[in-house]
Amino acid sequence: MTEQYVLDLQDADENQVAVVGGKGAHLGELSRIEGIQVPGGFCVTTDAFRRIMAEAPSIDERIDQLSRLSPDDREASRTLSGQIRRTIEGIAIPVDLAAAITRALGRLGEQAAYAVRSSATAEDLPTASFAGQQDTYLNVAGSTAILQHVSRCWASLFTERAVTYRQRNGIDHRTVHMAVVVQRMVIPHAAGILFTADPVTGNRKVATVDAGFGLGEAFVSGLVNPDVFKVRDGEVVAKAIAAKQRAVHALPAGGTQEVAIDAQQQEQPALTDAQVVRLVQLGRLIEAHFGRPQDIEWCLGDDDFRIVQSRPITTLFPIPETGDQENHVYVSVGHGQMMTDPMKPLGLSMWQLTAMVPMHVAGGRLFVDVTRRLASPASRAGLLEVLGKGDPLIRDALETVLDRDDFVPSVPDADSGRPPAGGAPSPIETDPDPALVTELIARSQESIAALERGIRTKSGPALFDFLLEAFEEHKRVLGDPLNLQAIMAGMEATWWLNDKLQEWLGEKNVADTLTLSAPDNVTSEMGLALLDVADVIRPHAEVVAFLQGVEDDGFLDELAKLSGGTEARDAIEAYLDRYGMRCVGEIDITRPRWREQPTTLVPVILDHVRNFEPGAAERRFEQGRQKAQHKEQDVLSRLRALPDGDRKADEAKRMIDRVRAFIGYREYPKYGIISRYFVYKQALVKEAERLVTAGVLPEKEDIFHLTFQELGDVVRSNRVDGRLIQQRKDAFRSYHALTPPRVLTSDGEALTGAYRRDDVPAGALVGLPVSAGTVEGRARVILDMADADLEAGDILVTPFTDPSWSPLFVGIAGLVTEVGGLMTHGAVIAREYGLPAVVGVEQATRLIRDGQRIRVHGTDGYVEILP
Repeated sequence: MTEQYVLDLQDADENQVAVVGGKGAHLGELSRIEGIQVPGGFCVTTDAFRRIMAEAPSIDERIDQLSRLSPDDREASRTLSGQIRRTIEGIAIPVDLAAAITRALGRLGEQAAYAVRSSATAEDLPTASFAGQQDTYLNVAGSTAILQHVSRCWASLFTERAVTYRQRNGIDHRTVHMAVVVQRMVIPHAAGILFTADPVTGNRKVATVDAGFGLGEAFVSGLVNPDVFKVRDGEVVAKAIAAKQRAVHALPAGGTQEVAIDAQQQEQPALTDAQVVRLVQLGRLIEAHFGRPQDIEWCLGDDDFRIVQSRPITTLFPIPETGDQENHVYVSVGHGQMMTDPMKPLGLSMWQLTAMVPMHVAGGRLFVDVTRRLASPASRAGLLEVLGKGDPLIRDALETVLDRDDFVPSVPDADSGRPPAGGAPSPIETDPDPALVTELIARSQESIAALERGIRTKSGPALFDFLLEAFEEHKRVLGDPLNLQAIMAGMEATWWLNDKLQEWLGEKNVADTLTLSAPDNVTSEMGLALLDVADVIRPHAEVVAFLQGVEDDGFLDELAKLSGGTEARDAIEAYLDRYGMRCVGEIDITRPRWREQPTTLVPVILDHVRNFEPGAAERRFEQGRQKAQHKEQDVLSRLRALPDGDRKADEAKRMIDRVRAFIGYREYPKYGIISRYFVYKQALVKEAERLVTAGVLPEKEDIFHLTFQELGDVVRSNRVDGRLIQQRKDAFRSYHALTPPRVLTSDGEALTGAYRRDDVPAGALVGLPVSAGTVEGRARVILDMADADLEAGDILVTPFTDPSWSPLFVGIAGLVTEVGGLMTHGAVIAREYGLPAVVGVEQATRLIRDGQRIRVHGTDGYVEILP
């Protein structure tokens, strides 16, 4: 095939990213939109780049070295990328290639000034914008200078920031090539950036225009602040005019210069309101063409707007698709489930099929549409109360939306739909029988055993028919009124005790102590049981030494060869038999379970061996039980001393008995769900193995990137769309860069909520108090449970903790999380173990550094970073 070194911009389109790079493809596409003016130009194609790279074989070796580096090894990256850039810039452009570029310049006007701009093949893509990662040169005049700057653009593929960006986004350096855009220079009166969606709030109906005098480089580089305009429905709704003291202008002989702006002009707007509205109209045309919000670079010359770049805004959180034009308000499921990481398509679809309410997918996360509940005044109050008790930030975010009278119009109190996720049934007037917990646990175990028996003989299409029936049984068990009654009995008793005892005794969060070592809490038992495993292993030095070097999940088979190894293996196996279906992010069925990756538990076991004495589990449980008992006696005696004290004490005693009997069960339904999930998963993985053997799939994990329904179709047809799986893998990778909001509207506005408190010290990090007490210690910022390395007295700081983190709780002194509510799993277990805890602390893992000393105020809900 003959190499094509130059392609006119007007001949480029979005299907030619591999030839002209992301920027070139977008500019070519832009030039085809009626009403959009793009300065003329051409692309030096990736064929030319490959030709240059072939001139210096030594680059290959350096790229190999670069690929092996960690993104955090900044010094080595800087050195290697600098060597590669210098090599590329030192390569003489071959005569025929230089001639092709010079001929293209001749057609446009060789004496004109040009912008020479990098256009990488992984640039300006829907999942990664690469903004500012490679170089742009303005007002370059003369063919010699243009050829020199083309070389610099090629070299800029290996700037340190571009290399680091690719490493962090999982992009192979060898798969990215560099084209170069050469465009006629526009000498503008004003220039800037247009975002067709608000880049801060995410609102798709609000466009933001940044504008300044001269070239846009003045405020891109931070030299001046731009004017900022916000436009909604064809009208400027807000503007801030900056004092623009300096600008960057193009020089007649080439290059640019920073100049002072006349004092009288400094505070004049760079654009009139009419020009801003016109510009946004052009932006909407471009957005409609590309089908998603755009970040657009523009300039104004001769009273006409020219568009010099458009790229997708990759930081916006996607909006659930509904197919209607109505307003919707969505609440995050992940914040309630303590798992805000993205989920793979199989995980999303399985949770949707087994959930008690309809759920919507966006950005790899799940959301519940609460619009109808908010629209009805009666159901609105109940929804806000339930969600507010769990997470005040969600309530505040919803109230922010409701304050805009026109977004969720009120409707009469008719049928307002099903209860929300986590919605409460009516309050329990009479005390349920504590034997109900034993009965419900037995029912759950019986249902799971029946599932295991029934699924053994199922395969192929019959398996998928069986699973659809199993999902209905799954929902029947969860929706059993007695199940909800038992959950609410413990939660309502907790709320009652905290409210009444603060009112009567002036003491906050008393229920935190009264619920210590409550019976039947399968999650806290799971944490303590791993201490018992450590007790079995601790006496055997050979086993401990072996575990310190374990990397392979097949290590259990090797243990039996060691002294004490059989006992150690049996203890770990017994633990996995009861808890092996659990893992971090367990609501996503695609996540590897402990039974599948038992090495995950090894660091925690070794921490327990090192940090605890034998019998620690039993001692801890008994200490908690006695502390709760003493607190009960203290509370009741203080209440009896009050006016009408006997009645108050009797009521409190009734609620204490209720909370002790039922609060532990709060954790069991999740255990049942995850137990069933593991049964489903094992059957589906067997189908995946059959598909791999039949040559339908290259890897069994590929099924995770299909929905349950799509996987069923693949099993029936023995055919799969490999491109769809690859697209899903790319999308899943991109979702990791997105932060899911607690509340999301159909306009795209992401709302986090605020605590609105003024009773915390200056500089403290505010959160939700979920487990009483104050503790000071070393912060251990841990993003992955497998990386945990804890010492006694450490305070765990992490984004979220679902039940799988419980084994770590027995070894820490306090807990801080970014996500969570009063009744989420981390909060329940923190109270169970008596750990001071504050949850819902925004950006805690960024604001608190690993190793810093902090003080956690679990009673009052804030964290202090100590000097």
